[in-house]
Amino acid sequence: MSLYVIDDHPLMRDALVMLLRRLRSGADVIELDRLGDVTAAVQQHGAPELFCLDLKLPDTFGVSGIVELKNRYPATPVAVFSATPASEVEELCIEAGADVYIEKSSGAKEIASALHALLTPDSTFEDSAPSENRLSKRQKQLIIMLDRGLSNREIADELGISEHTVKVHLWRLFRRLGVKSRTQTVHFARTHGLLGS
Repeated sequence: MSLYVIDDHPLMRDALVMLLRRLRSGADVIELDRLGDVTAAVQQHGAPELFCLDLKLPDTFGVSGIVELKNRYPATPVAVFSATPASEVEELCIEAGADVYIEKSSGAKEIASALHALLTPDSTFEDSAPSENRLSKRQKQLIIMLDRGLSNREIADELGISEHTVKVHLWRLFRRLGVKSRTQTVHFARTHGLLGS
């Protein structure tokens, strides 16, 4: 399995490669400067475990890069990086299939935390309806916090983690429950007895 960094800015690409090598020593980290080179790189270096994708590349438009990667590699997490403020494009990126949106102005510690969460495998579950004892401790905490109406920032503060890491945990929880939003998560939790009495 290989980690792919697709960014046309050499300095940002180098920084991400260094971060990934620190997180996964010995990992095969592949550097690309355009989306069009991905297919050949995957054939040469092996299946992708993670994509770090610059939102604005010479051969992409808007969220087209995210859509293309998710169509070709639906099971591979995509971390999108951009200089554009999250308030302007994060929602569009997540809707297009990105697993986390990270502003390039974020600190190295925050970026590393989000990437580490994406690279850390979640507990495996049987293919049956999730019950309380099949959710991780963190997932149970998140459900309770969502029920309390806490924002990502408030959840991050309460758990002592970065907001990006909260987003990754929420993404995993949504996938686990088969839902697409915070509201659906709370509804699912209530109807399946995951919030207790």
